[in-house]
Amino acid sequence: MSMAPLGNLDDDEASPVSEINVTPLVDVMLVLLVIFMVTAPMLTAGVAVDLPRTAAAPLSPPQPPLELSLTREGGLFLGQDAVPEAVLEPRLAALHTESPDRALHLRADRGIEYGEVLRVMGLVQRAGISKVALVSLPGSEAAPAPASPPAPLPAPARGP
Repeated sequence: MSMAPLGNLDDDEASPVSEINVTPLVDVMLVLLVIFMVTAPMLTAGVAVDLPRTAAAPLSPPQPPLELSLTREGGLFLGQDAVPEAVLEPRLAALHTESPDRALHLRADRGIEYGEVLRVMGLVQRAGISKVALVSLPGSEAAPAPASPPAPLPAPARGP
């Protein structure tokens, strides 16, 4: 019993098959894929550690900051409520004792003098609140560029 030559049967010459049979290659790749899929979740576990138990409560989300607004006319608003200046410091102190980590956002009108804003910030500081942020709006009006430094003075002349 003789075997047929490899290659095209119509040719007179027997030529070897020059094509690679990819079926075994696909089989091996699928087996490797399955092995990696099974072992990948085990690799993320890391070192086995017996973690301790705790009775601590989960962390509560941070409270929203207090909003203190200072109008152009000098009016003070805590949130949406108008607050007389005489009552502001005790009210802020009471809110600070309820939640000491709560921040305060100070919204001052752009027409207010700098000293007035500092005076209100002093009231906030006396109430015990140390986390204060000044609120501004992003816009096209940028702060003016700093003035260029003055030209250096010429060196003093030395005598002979």
